[in-house]
Amino acid sequence: MRKVLIVVLAFVGVCALAWTAADVPSPRAVIAPATIASDAIVIPVAGVQADALRDNFLDARSGHVHQALDIMAPRGTPVLAAVDGKVRKLFTSKAGGLTIYETDPVENTIYYYAHLDRYTDGLAEGQLLRRGDVIGYVGTTGNAPANSPHLHFAISILPPTKEWWKGEPVNPYPILKQRGVTRFSSEPPQHPAGSD
Repeated sequence: MRKVLIVVLAFVGVCALAWTAADVPSPRAVIAPATIASDAIVIPVAGVQADALRDNFLDARSGHVHQALDIMAPRGTPVLAAVDGKVRKLFTSKAGGLTIYETDPVENTIYYYAHLDRYTDGLAEGQLLRRGDVIGYVGTTGNAPANSPHLHFAISILPPTKEWWKGEPVNPYPILKQRGVTRFSSEPPQHPAGSD
């Protein structure tokens, strides 16, 4: 009887272990799907890998701290919406040139894209964006050196008043290094007539 009891207990133990093991996902099931995870952010220049980024957030600029990330790319390379959101403001300024201010869906964060060569056709204030949408093209407008096309990309946390031009700067570099995904646009770089 004692042997039978030991055999039964051993059998129940093996079954319990097998049942528990069946509930543990296999490593294959844990691999991220091909779609972008909800907490991911698109590196906002088509084809740029996270390893190509350089942290220049704290670099000095004429009289101020940069507080943004410059992403170097050939003129006309598609600029992509980093997150799902909405075009809050299309703006031209002396420093940033042709710019886009995008808010996240709950309007807590501003994503700023500057020195654009041009906007994508039809882009308008209030337009809803999906992560990875082409919104413009890398350029050198504003105070960017003519021979250094790049995207000036900044992230700011909006104040309770939600003014798009105000906010607390956040360094995009560690965010893009940790959660950034590369998207390749189906569009080739757009070079305006007579440009490099």
